[in-house]
Amino acid sequence: MPSTITPINTERDKKRRVEDHDHGSGRRPPTDKRTGGGGDNNDNWNDRSGSKGPRERLSRYRLGLFCALAGDLMFFVALVSAFFVSQSTGRYNVYNQYVNEWLPTVIPPILWLNTAVLLLSSVTIEIARRHMFRENDVMDEWLGIGKPITRRAFPWIAATSFLGLVFLAGQSLAWHQLALQHVFFKSNPSSHFFYLITYTHAIHLFLGITALATTLIALKVSRSLESRQILVDCTAWYWHTMGLFWIFLFALLAFFQ
Repeated sequence: MPSTITPINTERDKKRRVEDHDHGSGRRPPTDKRTGGGGDNNDNWNDRSGSKGPRERLSRYRLGLFCALAGDLMFFVALVSAFFVSQSTGRYNVYNQYVNEWLPTVIPPILWLNTAVLLLSSVTIEIARRHMFRENDVMDEWLGIGKPITRRAFPWIAATSFLGLVFLAGQSLAWHQLALQHVFFKSNPSSHFFYLITYTHAIHLFLGITALATTLIALKVSRSLESRQILVDCTAWYWHTMGLFWIFLFALLAFFQ
């Protein structure tokens, strides 16, 4: 009886790995067509059904970030509540007259420009975040074909860092302008809250700039694509939240004094 030769499955296995975007290590690239990594339907994270992968890791980090930001939200809500209470509270003087010491603080015009700069920085960081999850670039970098993600995202993150520094410089100029008008932290309740709100937000934004600087370094030195994506994504959401907080705080200072 003639012997039969069983064909080797090497070519078939190789084809399967390519079609499944598997580079042979048993892991899938960090792309997911099911959940929100970026801006369109083909730029998200993917992993094997029923197993933990990059998508779950990103979700955990996002959840931790949003929990921390919820604490910040509660702090700013308490600050705004104290603002309105102080605004409507007065005292009786020695002549038994009710006196309200609240004197509205004139908003330095530079704050309008600062607000525009911060909104623009939100656009640049969002562009960078979306670049981190573009499926074609992710696959190229996963397979070792250059570093298109770093090349595309790095300039936008650098631009966001620059705009953040411009915003802080504008805040410093606003404080200097008020000081020239002899409006200081303890001048009256209104100026007290103006400095408290703007200083607190500036500290939070400085933390965001620190995160951006860390992200720029990670894009250059980190070998983990997933870690870089998570870092950019979480930094972007933090930055968006600070921008949203500032819009409400600026509206409070500009229109509700």
